[in-house]
Amino acid sequence: MRLTASFALLASLAAANGFAAPVALVPDRVIDGVGDRARTGTVVVVDGERIVAIGDRSVIPAGARIVELPGQTLMPGFINCHEHPLMYGDDYQNAHLQASSAYKALMGLAALQRQLLAGWTTVRVMGDADVYYANQDIRKTIDAGVFVGPRLTGAGHYLSITGGGGDVNYISPEQHVIADGLVVDGPEEVRKAVREEIKFGSDWIKLLVTGAYQSVGDDPRNVAFSPEELRAAVEEAARHSVPVAAHAHATEGIKQAVAAGVRSIEHGTFLDDEGIRMMAEKGTFLVPTIYVGDYYSEGDKLRAQDKQDDYAANERPKFLARVGRAHDAGVKVAVGVDLGGYMTDPVVFVREMTVLVEAGFTPMEAIQAGTRVGAELLGWDDRLGTVQVGKLADLVAVRGNPLEDMKALEGVEFVMVGGKIARAPGGAPALGGMLPQ
Repeated sequence: MRLTASFALLASLAAANGFAAPVALVPDRVIDGVGDRARTGTVVVVDGERIVAIGDRSVIPAGARIVELPGQTLMPGFINCHEHPLMYGDDYQNAHLQASSAYKALMGLAALQRQLLAGWTTVRVMGDADVYYANQDIRKTIDAGVFVGPRLTGAGHYLSITGGGGDVNYISPEQHVIADGLVVDGPEEVRKAVREEIKFGSDWIKLLVTGAYQSVGDDPRNVAFSPEELRAAVEEAARHSVPVAAHAHATEGIKQAVAAGVRSIEHGTFLDDEGIRMMAEKGTFLVPTIYVGDYYSEGDKLRAQDKQDDYAANERPKFLARVGRAHDAGVKVAVGVDLGGYMTDPVVFVREMTVLVEAGFTPMEAIQAGTRVGAELLGWDDRLGTVQVGKLADLVAVRGNPLEDMKALEGVEFVMVGGKIARAPGGAPALGGMLPQ
């Protein structure tokens, strides 16, 4: 794997990319995440870590560094609200048993840096296949400036019942392994697990409320946690001001999770009209993670490929229609990719926004789902998600106009996070040069 050039680039940026002078970004157009049209003739001025001016060229201050972005569209940095950076292989449950937490941390950092160069400036981790808390340690090093990477938030583990989607269900009973999820049963075990997650740095709690599509030995149509366990998790997390995200495919699991007070439903495959109504009334976000099903519909990459094939053959069009109905009903839909870590080329991650158009979103609405709405879900919309004066300068520029062709989102030319340039136009190596050859 030829990673040396990309890591050297990021290291040099971390050391040398200070805030000596304002930076004026001059693209062909700006999608600000607020309006329903792109703005032309617009300059964005960054000073320090924040946007300080937006207007025509007259707002460029004396002495500013001018970055011309011809033919490009500038927009807020992409926000990935559902990710598992430490899953470095498609057969993730088996890979979990083969690698140490330290190895996963190194692979996860590399995956997150590649995501940053592909435009994802913020990532919410929805639990990960790790015995310890590697993502929380990665976040500490990024926050301390030791490494360059996206902003991180999220859960250390996903909580699962015995035999659920986070348990290892294909090993004989006389073998004793630590599952990829955190296995808990009953309200008291749930409460203790929530406390431990928060103790070690989780600022989200992730529950596998139903079975899953990519794990062995469970059924996504079945509900896992009981209503009592759900209430215990949400109540305990709320006592610490920590939100709860619910992995939920099954119809009743979705509704039970919404009734318990979770902040987001992850996936939502069998969401019905009553569930949509409940989510709209309670302000529950939906993170549908549609493209991951498309990605795994080809080939034989998963240990549980049969479930994924059933989804592709029988459920995908119905799911897209449900997501469209939820959006029309006022449910806030945020982008989550759910494609794991280093094994996946992050260029394809933006296809989650593209597939939202297939579900009935306008291109602008799909882009807002991957920017502004994601920031709202995180509770960070006071600082992220839009191109506005006073917001943190997390910005991405792509070739062409994604409002005319969503594939343009795959052509990231420029990335800025917190006012620091992580990918300079023409200066960074092509993303393909970072991938295994």
